[in-house]
Amino acid sequence: MTSTPQAPVRAAGAVLWKIVDGKVRVLVVHRTQHKDVSLPKGKVDPGETLPHTAVREIAEETGFDVVLGAPLGTVEYRLPGGRPKTVHYWSAEVDPGAAERHTYGANGEILALEWVPLAKAEKKLSYEHDVDVLERFAAQAEAGRARTFPLVVLRHGKAMPPEQWDGPDATRPLLHRGLEQSASVAGGIAAYGPEVLVTSVAARCVATIAPTAAATGAPVKEVRSISQDAYRADGGRVRAQVVKRLQRRLGTVLCSHGPVIPQIIEAAAEFGGAHLTPELRRSAALSTGDFTVLHFSRETERPWLVAVESHRPAVD
Repeated sequence: MTSTPQAPVRAAGAVLWKIVDGKVRVLVVHRTQHKDVSLPKGKVDPGETLPHTAVREIAEETGFDVVLGAPLGTVEYRLPGGRPKTVHYWSAEVDPGAAERHTYGANGEILALEWVPLAKAEKKLSYEHDVDVLERFAAQAEAGRARTFPLVVLRHGKAMPPEQWDGPDATRPLLHRGLEQSASVAGGIAAYGPEVLVTSVAARCVATIAPTAAATGAPVKEVRSISQDAYRADGGRVRAQVVKRLQRRLGTVLCSHGPVIPQIIEAAAEFGGAHLTPELRRSAALSTGDFTVLHFSRETERPWLVAVESHRPAVD
């Protein structure tokens, strides 16, 4: 009789880094029970998106409240007993002053934290898959693309179907599932530290971004240019809104509609010097409640697009 394959354990973490005397230092954790040296990470809790897990676990393991930067991909390995595990990683910069003031007490999970130069960190880490993640970060840093800001593109949650709604399309409300989706993604979007929240004027978009506003404390601006009612095939109004946001180099969320989102992605890619690749096209094909994060370099003369990732609500 064959056994049912075990579902992979899902986890998330980050390479925490800071600049000291012009050089990069990264944080490694000495784990108490495992007696090894690793990168901070932890398992996904029910109802969490992966970015939410990353910032929560980092806070619990290290005491640092971080904002996620660009993704560093995944690693896969098997736990004792054979169950597969997949860990998703991001980079996350820590202010050097905050790191110096930071105090940490050993506990049952983490014995000590240690800031070390990149080359030394590779030698200290116990596992080759952690070294792989660190090398990906090193490549980002060497290319001058470690410091980024996000443009988060959020599709509104599940709304009342048009055929069941008597009023104007813009007034269609979210269904209960849409409200659940909106709440589910708020922590994940907040993990990227957005400073500006921009939404279509449609009621379903305004309601979708409300939990993110509560999670971040950022103000919400309603604009018609990214609404479905204002949709035009040439995408000129959408492009102007996207360019304005990217030129300000502030982490921004744009909450919009299925037909408009491909125009947002295309405009962002064009401004960021990227071709509209199959990956970018897939990132624009969002279902209700999904969001895509486009990461742009903060320090280059023009904010180049350096990475893209997409996430779904963590609700059944």
